[in-house]
Amino acid sequence: MLKTTTIRARITPSVKTQAERILSSLGMTASDAIQLLFHQIQLHRGLPFAVTLPNAQTTKVLRDSRKGKGVTHHESKKHLYRHLGL
Repeated sequence: MLKTTTIRARITPSVKTQAERILSSLGMTASDAIQLLFHQIQLHRGLPFAVTLPNAQTTKVLRDSRKGKGVTHHESKKHLYRHLGL
């Protein structure tokens, strides 16, 4: 299909750089990713993923975990599994 339309968007340089690095490792360009996103929007008749705000409990847990509240650290995956009883 002939590509004749241009999309312009402003984005934070660091976000663009990091996203392009990831896309490159997937063998894609930013244009490829945008085209893929637009095809998915067309197929889903909306965004192809949920866009929601966290509920009050999730917000509290995230805030607390950033402060280190209720967070446990394990020296290895094996230690974590033992702590969980697995």
